[in-house]
Amino acid sequence: MSITGINNVSGGTSGLDPAKAKSAFGNADGTGMNQFLTLLIAQLRHQDPLNPMDSANFTAQLAQFSSVEQLYGMNDKLTGIQEALSTQNQQQDLVGLIGKNVKADDNSVLIEDGKVLSGAYSLKNSADVAILIRGDDGQQVRMLYPGVNAAGEHQVAWDGRDDEGNTVADGTYYFDVSARDEYGRSVAANTYVSGEVTGLTYKYGQPYLMIQDRLISPDSQIVEISKPATAAN
Repeated sequence: MSITGINNVSGGTSGLDPAKAKSAFGNADGTGMNQFLTLLIAQLRHQDPLNPMDSANFTAQLAQFSSVEQLYGMNDKLTGIQEALSTQNQQQDLVGLIGKNVKADDNSVLIEDGKVLSGAYSLKNSADVAILIRGDDGQQVRMLYPGVNAAGEHQVAWDGRDDEGNTVADGTYYFDVSARDEYGRSVAANTYVSGEVTGLTYKYGQPYLMIQDRLISPDSQIVEISKPATAAN
């Protein structure tokens, strides 16, 4: 709207700061339009009744408000298009992994229809292992003590029950591995899942890669991609 018109209002007011009026349209959440209307109403309320704003100026300000409103609507539509394109590109990337062997950093455990699709971990050296199972909120669900494990790969042997012995609800859970050697020193433990990607499915509103009977989230960092041995020959 016209900054000059705002600053010329009378009735004992000192006028509005032009910089503040200019920033009335600057908020992406739409509050700028509300500020614009507030300024316009204040201008009409405090204008000199003997010398009111002419109709041409008032019409121009209303037209300016209409233009800003259209720009906000256009911005919302462009944001929606950008999100849709991003989702489509992600889906295409995931579909491109079907038929390939992948290895991904992953510490999730998926429970579906009471069936536990457990994760895996590898130890650099032999170590005494403790595994914490937790929910999305980070709270402990179950503490497992598999004991001393040799160096190499191991599955998380969880039966889907909490510390009280109750069966937990279907969903995605996470596990953290703590490993120490005979001297109490920390031993490196990596969590991951690997195998051939056989498909793509959606669970709980998220896309998951299907690796045999295991599902992994695309948020997991894929550290290795290769062709199956039969396709490589």
